[in-house]
Amino acid sequence: MEALIEKEGLSQIYEKVIQGKRLSREDGIRLFKTQNLPVIAFLANIIRERLNGDKTFYIYNQHINYSNVCKNLCKFCAFGKEKSSPHAFEMTLDDIEDEVKKRLNEPIREIHIVGGCHPDLPYEFYLEMLKRIKKIRPECHIQAFTCVEIAHIAQIADKSIEDTLKDLVDSGLGSIPGGGAEVFSPRIRERLCPEKLSGQGWLEVAKAAHRMGIKSNATMLYGHIESIEERLDHLIALREAQDETGGFLCFIPLAFHPKNTELESISPTGGVDDLKTIAISRLMLDNFPHIKAYWIMLGTKVAQIALSFGADDLDGTVLEEKITHMAGAETEKALSRDEIERIIKAAGRIPIERDTLYNEIPT
Repeated sequence: MEALIEKEGLSQIYEKVIQGKRLSREDGIRLFKTQNLPVIAFLANIIRERLNGDKTFYIYNQHINYSNVCKNLCKFCAFGKEKSSPHAFEMTLDDIEDEVKKRLNEPIREIHIVGGCHPDLPYEFYLEMLKRIKKIRPECHIQAFTCVEIAHIAQIADKSIEDTLKDLVDSGLGSIPGGGAEVFSPRIRERLCPEKLSGQGWLEVAKAAHRMGIKSNATMLYGHIESIEERLDHLIALREAQDETGGFLCFIPLAFHPKNTELESISPTGGVDDLKTIAISRLMLDNFPHIKAYWIMLGTKVAQIALSFGADDLDGTVLEEKITHMAGAETEKALSRDEIERIIKAAGRIPIERDTLYNEIPT
Protein backbone atom coordinates (compact mmCIF):
# COMPACT_ATOMS: atom_id res chain seq x y z
CA MET A 1 0.00 0.00 0.00
CA GLU A 2 2.87 2.40 0.73
CA ALA A 3 4.01 2.04 -2.90
CA LEU A 4 0.53 3.00 -4.09
CA ILE A 5 0.49 5.95 -1.71
CA GLU A 6 3.80 7.16 -3.09
CA LYS A 7 2.61 6.64 -6.66
CA GLU A 8 -0.45 8.82 -5.95
CA GLY A 9 1.78 11.53 -4.47
CA LEU A 10 0.16 11.20 -1.05
CA SER A 11 3.23 10.32 1.03
CA GLN A 12 3.17 13.59 2.97
CA ILE A 13 -0.53 13.13 3.77
CA TYR A 14 0.18 9.56 4.85
CA GLU A 15 2.91 10.77 7.20
CA LYS A 16 0.53 13.33 8.71
CA VAL A 17 -2.12 10.65 9.23
CA ILE A 18 0.36 8.28 10.87
CA GLN A 19 1.68 11.02 13.14
CA GLY A 20 -1.78 12.33 14.03
CA LYS A 21 -1.16 15.72 12.44
CA ARG A 22 -3.95 17.88 11.03
CA LEU A 23 -4.58 17.90 7.27
CA SER A 24 -4.73 21.21 5.43
CA ARG A 25 -7.26 22.48 2.90
CA GLU A 26 -4.70 21.72 0.17
CA ASP A 27 -4.39 18.15 1.46
CA GLY A 28 -8.15 17.80 1.20
CA ILE A 29 -8.17 19.07 -2.38
CA ARG A 30 -5.45 16.57 -3.28
CA LEU A 31 -7.47 13.73 -1.75
CA PHE A 32 -10.61 14.69 -3.67
CA LYS A 33 -8.62 14.73 -6.91
CA THR A 34 -7.19 11.28 -6.22
CA GLN A 35 -8.98 8.52 -8.13
CA ASN A 36 -7.45 5.61 -6.23
CA LEU A 37 -10.25 4.68 -3.84
CA PRO A 38 -8.36 1.91 -1.98
CA VAL A 39 -5.68 4.41 -0.98
CA ILE A 40 -8.23 6.88 0.36
CA ALA A 41 -10.01 4.07 2.21
CA PHE A 42 -6.70 2.91 3.71
CA LEU A 43 -5.90 6.40 5.01
CA ALA A 44 -9.38 7.00 6.43
CA ASN A 45 -9.44 3.58 8.05
CA ILE A 46 -6.31 4.43 10.04
CA ILE A 47 -8.20 7.25 11.76
CA ARG A 48 -11.39 5.21 12.08
CA GLU A 49 -9.64 2.34 13.84
CA ARG A 50 -7.47 4.66 15.94
CA LEU A 51 -10.62 6.25 17.37
CA ASN A 52 -13.10 3.38 17.39
CA GLY A 53 -11.35 0.14 16.49
CA ASP A 54 -13.71 -2.29 14.78
CA LYS A 55 -16.77 -0.96 16.59
CA THR A 56 -19.71 0.19 14.48
CA PHE A 57 -22.49 1.96 16.31
CA TYR A 58 -26.24 1.99 15.75
CA ILE A 59 -29.27 3.13 17.73
CA TYR A 60 -32.82 1.89 18.15
CA ASN A 61 -34.67 5.08 17.23
CA GLN A 62 -37.92 6.54 15.96
CA HIS A 63 -38.21 9.45 13.55
CA ILE A 64 -41.07 11.94 13.72
CA ASN A 65 -41.43 14.63 11.04
CA TYR A 66 -44.15 16.80 12.60
CA SER A 67 -44.76 19.06 9.58
CA ASN A 68 -43.35 19.85 6.16
CA VAL A 69 -44.85 23.34 6.00
CA CYS A 70 -41.89 25.68 5.63
CA LYS A 71 -41.32 29.35 4.95
CA ASN A 72 -37.86 28.78 3.43
CA LEU A 73 -38.66 26.55 0.41
CA CYS A 74 -35.05 25.76 -0.45
CA LYS A 75 -34.43 24.73 -4.05
CA PHE A 76 -32.74 21.46 -3.07
CA CYS A 77 -35.58 20.37 -0.79
CA ALA A 78 -38.45 18.07 -1.79
CA PHE A 79 -39.80 18.04 1.77
CA GLY A 80 -40.77 21.66 2.50
CA LYS A 81 -44.13 22.88 1.17
CA GLU A 82 -46.27 25.99 1.32
CA LYS A 83 -49.20 25.64 3.68
CA SER A 84 -51.63 25.72 0.73
CA SER A 85 -49.91 22.83 -1.07
CA PRO A 86 -51.91 19.61 -1.42
CA HIS A 87 -48.75 17.81 -0.31
CA ALA A 88 -48.38 19.80 2.92
CA PHE A 89 -49.02 18.09 6.24
CA GLU A 90 -49.12 19.07 9.91
CA MET A 91 -49.31 16.75 12.88
CA THR A 92 -51.29 17.87 15.89
CA LEU A 93 -49.94 17.29 19.37
CA ASP A 94 -52.38 14.42 19.70
CA ASP A 95 -51.10 12.95 16.43
CA ILE A 96 -47.55 13.09 17.74
CA GLU A 97 -48.61 11.42 20.98
CA ASP A 98 -50.28 8.66 19.00
CA GLU A 99 -47.11 8.03 16.96
CA VAL A 100 -45.11 7.62 20.15
CA LYS A 101 -47.72 5.38 21.78
CA LYS A 102 -47.82 3.08 18.73
CA ARG A 103 -44.29 1.89 19.52
CA LEU A 104 -44.38 1.66 23.30
CA ASN A 105 -43.65 -2.06 23.03
CA GLU A 106 -40.27 -1.40 21.38
CA PRO A 107 -36.98 -0.65 23.18
CA ILE A 108 -36.57 2.76 21.55
CA ARG A 109 -33.61 4.77 22.87
CA GLU A 110 -34.08 7.98 20.89
CA ILE A 111 -36.95 9.93 19.38
CA HIS A 112 -35.62 12.05 16.53
CA ILE A 113 -37.78 15.05 15.59
CA VAL A 114 -37.37 17.49 12.70
CA GLY A 115 -39.76 19.51 10.55
CA GLY A 116 -39.96 22.63 8.43
CA CYS A 117 -39.86 26.25 9.62
CA HIS A 118 -43.64 26.52 10.01
CA PRO A 119 -44.79 30.16 9.84
CA ASP A 120 -47.81 29.71 12.12
CA LEU A 121 -47.12 27.15 14.84
CA PRO A 122 -46.85 28.94 18.20
CA TYR A 123 -43.88 28.71 20.55
CA GLU A 124 -45.89 26.68 23.04
CA PHE A 125 -46.45 23.96 20.41
CA TYR A 126 -42.77 23.00 20.46
CA LEU A 127 -42.52 23.02 24.24
CA GLU A 128 -45.72 21.03 24.66
CA MET A 129 -44.60 18.50 22.05
CA LEU A 130 -41.48 17.73 24.06
CA LYS A 131 -43.36 17.60 27.36
CA ARG A 132 -45.96 15.16 26.03
CA ILE A 133 -43.37 12.84 24.51
CA LYS A 134 -41.31 12.88 27.70
CA LYS A 135 -44.39 12.08 29.75
CA ILE A 136 -45.16 9.04 27.59
CA ARG A 137 -41.56 7.85 27.26
CA PRO A 138 -39.49 9.41 30.06
CA GLU A 139 -36.66 6.95 29.40
CA CYS A 140 -36.17 8.12 25.80
CA HIS A 141 -33.64 10.74 24.76
CA ILE A 142 -35.23 13.37 22.51
CA GLN A 143 -33.02 14.68 19.72
CA ALA A 144 -35.04 17.44 18.13
CA PHE A 145 -35.02 20.58 15.99
CA THR A 146 -32.12 21.51 13.74
CA CYS A 147 -30.18 24.71 14.34
CA VAL A 148 -32.33 26.30 11.62
CA GLU A 149 -35.53 25.30 13.43
CA ILE A 150 -34.18 26.54 16.76
CA ALA A 151 -33.37 29.95 15.27
CA HIS A 152 -36.90 30.03 13.81
CA ILE A 153 -38.50 29.01 17.12
CA ALA A 154 -36.51 31.72 18.93
CA GLN A 155 -37.69 34.28 16.40
CA ILE A 156 -41.32 33.25 16.95
CA ALA A 157 -40.91 33.65 20.70
CA ASP A 158 -38.86 36.86 20.41
CA LYS A 159 -36.29 35.25 22.67
CA SER A 160 -32.54 34.77 22.52
CA ILE A 161 -31.14 31.47 21.28
CA GLU A 162 -29.91 30.73 24.80
CA ASP A 163 -33.29 31.38 26.46
CA THR A 164 -35.06 29.34 23.79
CA LEU A 165 -32.68 26.42 24.29
CA LYS A 166 -33.21 26.60 28.07
CA ASP A 167 -36.98 26.40 27.60
CA LEU A 168 -36.61 23.47 25.20
CA VAL A 169 -34.28 21.59 27.53
CA ASP A 170 -36.62 22.22 30.47
CA SER A 171 -39.40 20.70 28.34
CA GLY A 172 -37.42 17.55 27.46
CA LEU A 173 -34.90 18.32 24.72
CA GLY A 174 -31.76 16.19 25.02
CA SER A 175 -29.66 17.09 21.98
CA ILE A 176 -29.82 18.65 18.51
CA PRO A 177 -29.67 16.84 15.16
CA GLY A 178 -27.27 18.03 12.50
CA GLY A 179 -29.58 19.02 9.65
CA GLY A 180 -29.86 22.41 7.99
CA ALA A 181 -26.12 22.95 7.65
CA GLU A 182 -26.25 22.15 3.89
CA VAL A 183 -23.06 23.82 2.60
CA PHE A 184 -21.97 26.93 4.49
CA SER A 185 -20.76 28.74 1.35
CA PRO A 186 -22.59 32.10 0.99
CA ARG A 187 -22.59 31.54 -2.80
CA ILE A 188 -24.49 28.28 -2.43
CA ARG A 189 -26.94 29.62 0.12
CA GLU A 190 -27.68 32.70 -1.96
CA ARG A 191 -28.47 30.55 -4.98
CA LEU A 192 -30.27 27.64 -3.35
CA CYS A 193 -31.65 28.73 0.02
CA PRO A 194 -31.62 32.53 0.35
CA GLU A 195 -34.37 32.55 2.99
CA LYS A 196 -32.59 30.05 5.22
CA LEU A 197 -30.44 30.79 8.26
CA SER A 198 -26.91 31.59 7.09
CA GLY A 199 -24.06 29.16 7.52
CA GLN A 200 -22.53 31.41 10.16
CA GLY A 201 -25.91 31.58 11.90
CA TRP A 202 -26.10 27.78 11.94
CA LEU A 203 -22.66 27.59 13.55
CA GLU A 204 -23.57 30.22 16.16
CA VAL A 205 -26.68 28.26 17.21
CA ALA A 206 -24.64 25.06 17.48
CA LYS A 207 -21.91 26.74 19.53
CA ALA A 208 -24.48 28.38 21.82
CA ALA A 209 -25.96 24.94 22.48
CA HIS A 210 -22.54 23.45 23.15
CA ARG A 211 -21.69 26.18 25.65
CA MET A 212 -24.87 25.21 27.52
CA GLY A 213 -23.81 21.57 27.60
CA ILE A 214 -26.16 20.48 24.78
CA LYS A 215 -24.54 18.10 22.31
CA SER A 216 -25.33 18.16 18.59
CA ASN A 217 -24.49 16.56 15.28
CA ALA A 218 -23.39 18.21 12.04
CA THR A 219 -24.11 17.52 8.39
CA MET A 220 -23.11 18.55 4.88
CA LEU A 221 -25.40 18.20 1.87
CA TYR A 222 -23.14 17.36 -1.07
CA GLY A 223 -23.56 16.47 -4.71
CA HIS A 224 -25.48 19.47 -6.11
CA ILE A 225 -23.76 22.67 -7.33
CA GLU A 226 -21.04 23.00 -4.70
CA SER A 227 -17.35 22.83 -5.55
CA ILE A 228 -14.77 20.60 -3.89
CA GLU A 229 -13.28 23.72 -2.32
CA GLU A 230 -16.67 24.65 -0.83
CA ARG A 231 -17.01 21.18 0.65
CA LEU A 232 -13.61 21.53 2.30
CA ASP A 233 -14.34 25.03 3.60
CA HIS A 234 -17.48 23.57 5.19
CA LEU A 235 -15.51 20.78 6.86
CA ILE A 236 -12.85 23.19 8.11
CA ALA A 237 -15.49 25.55 9.55
CA LEU A 238 -16.95 22.59 11.47
CA ARG A 239 -13.49 21.55 12.61
CA GLU A 240 -12.77 25.04 13.92
CA ALA A 241 -16.11 25.15 15.75
CA GLN A 242 -15.33 21.78 17.32
CA ASP A 243 -11.92 23.08 18.42
CA GLU A 244 -13.78 25.89 20.17
CA THR A 245 -16.59 23.98 21.88
CA GLY A 246 -16.08 20.21 21.59
CA GLY A 247 -19.84 19.76 21.39
CA PHE A 248 -20.28 17.83 18.15
CA LEU A 249 -20.92 14.11 18.53
CA CYS A 250 -20.97 13.00 14.92
CA PHE A 251 -20.63 14.24 11.34
CA ILE A 252 -23.08 12.99 8.72
CA PRO A 253 -22.36 13.58 5.00
CA LEU A 254 -25.75 13.69 3.25
CA ALA A 255 -25.90 12.69 -0.42
CA PHE A 256 -28.19 15.01 -2.40
CA HIS A 257 -31.33 13.38 -3.81
CA PRO A 258 -32.58 15.57 -6.71
CA LYS A 259 -35.98 14.01 -7.46
CA ASN A 260 -38.95 16.32 -6.82
CA THR A 261 -36.68 19.31 -6.19
CA GLU A 262 -35.93 22.38 -8.33
CA LEU A 263 -32.58 20.74 -9.12
CA GLU A 264 -34.09 17.60 -10.60
CA SER A 265 -31.87 17.86 -13.69
CA ILE A 266 -28.79 17.10 -11.58
CA SER A 267 -27.72 13.47 -11.50
CA PRO A 268 -27.67 11.75 -8.10
CA THR A 269 -24.31 11.10 -6.50
CA GLY A 270 -22.54 7.85 -7.32
CA GLY A 271 -20.92 5.39 -4.98
CA VAL A 272 -17.42 6.70 -5.69
CA ASP A 273 -18.30 10.24 -4.64
CA ASP A 274 -20.21 8.97 -1.61
CA LEU A 275 -17.31 6.84 -0.37
CA LYS A 276 -14.69 9.45 -1.15
CA THR A 277 -16.65 12.15 0.71
CA ILE A 278 -17.08 9.95 3.78
CA ALA A 279 -13.38 9.03 3.81
CA ILE A 280 -12.14 12.61 3.35
CA SER A 281 -14.57 13.81 6.03
CA ARG A 282 -13.00 11.29 8.41
CA LEU A 283 -9.53 12.51 7.49
CA MET A 284 -10.30 16.24 7.74
CA LEU A 285 -12.47 16.14 10.88
CA ASP A 286 -9.78 14.85 13.21
CA ASN A 287 -11.62 16.21 16.27
CA PHE A 288 -14.98 14.57 15.54
CA PRO A 289 -15.36 11.28 17.39
CA HIS A 290 -17.76 9.71 14.89
CA ILE A 291 -18.60 9.72 11.18
CA LYS A 292 -21.98 8.34 10.15
CA ALA A 293 -22.85 6.49 6.96
CA TYR A 294 -26.55 7.38 6.88
CA TRP A 295 -28.02 4.30 5.24
CA ILE A 296 -31.33 6.05 4.50
CA MET A 297 -29.54 8.25 1.94
CA LEU A 298 -26.76 5.93 0.83
CA GLY A 299 -28.58 2.62 0.74
CA THR A 300 -27.44 -0.29 2.85
CA LYS A 301 -24.87 -1.60 0.37
CA VAL A 302 -22.86 1.63 0.05
CA ALA A 303 -23.27 2.30 3.78
CA GLN A 304 -21.83 -1.13 4.51
CA ILE A 305 -18.78 -0.46 2.32
CA ALA A 306 -18.41 2.94 4.00
CA LEU A 307 -17.48 1.12 7.21
CA SER A 308 -14.09 0.56 5.53
CA PHE A 309 -13.91 4.21 4.39
CA GLY A 310 -13.86 5.90 7.79
CA ALA A 311 -17.48 5.57 8.92
CA ASP A 312 -18.17 3.98 12.31
CA ASP A 313 -21.92 4.59 12.64
CA LEU A 314 -24.95 3.52 10.60
CA ASP A 315 -27.59 5.63 12.42
CA GLY A 316 -30.40 3.33 13.45
CA THR A 317 -33.60 1.42 12.93
CA VAL A 318 -35.47 4.63 11.89
CA LEU A 319 -39.12 4.43 10.75
CA GLU A 320 -41.37 6.89 8.99
CA GLU A 321 -38.50 9.05 7.70
CA LYS A 322 -40.09 11.39 5.16
CA ILE A 323 -37.46 13.97 4.18
CA THR A 324 -35.22 11.75 2.03
CA HIS A 325 -38.01 9.59 0.67
CA MET A 326 -39.97 12.62 -0.56
CA ALA A 327 -36.85 13.37 -2.63
CA GLY A 328 -37.13 10.03 -4.35
CA ALA A 329 -34.98 7.80 -2.16
CA GLU A 330 -35.68 4.15 -2.89
CA THR A 331 -33.97 2.84 0.25
CA GLU A 332 -35.78 0.94 2.96
CA LYS A 333 -37.79 2.98 5.46
CA ALA A 334 -36.73 0.90 8.44
CA LEU A 335 -34.25 -1.79 9.44
CA SER A 336 -34.58 -4.15 12.35
CA ARG A 337 -31.86 -4.50 14.96
CA ASP A 338 -31.02 -7.94 13.52
CA GLU A 339 -30.71 -6.54 9.99
CA ILE A 340 -28.39 -3.75 11.10
CA GLU A 341 -26.20 -6.15 13.06
CA ARG A 342 -26.05 -8.54 10.09
CA ILE A 343 -24.90 -5.70 7.79
CA ILE A 344 -22.20 -4.66 10.26
CA LYS A 345 -20.92 -8.18 10.90
CA ALA A 346 -20.78 -8.94 7.17
CA ALA A 347 -18.48 -5.92 6.81
CA GLY A 348 -16.11 -7.46 9.35
CA ARG A 349 -17.01 -4.98 12.09
CA ILE A 350 -18.44 -5.33 15.59
CA PRO A 351 -22.02 -4.03 16.04
CA ILE A 352 -22.48 -1.87 19.14
CA GLU A 353 -25.89 -0.61 20.15
CA ARG A 354 -25.60 2.89 21.61
CA ASP A 355 -27.69 5.69 23.01
CA THR A 356 -27.73 9.19 21.49
CA LEU A 357 -24.63 10.26 23.42
CA TYR A 358 -22.69 7.16 22.32
CA ASN A 359 -22.91 5.34 25.60
CA GLU A 360 -22.78 1.63 24.77
CA ILE A 361 -25.85 -0.43 25.58
CA PRO A 362 -24.97 -3.75 27.28
CA THR A 363 -26.17 -6.75 25.30
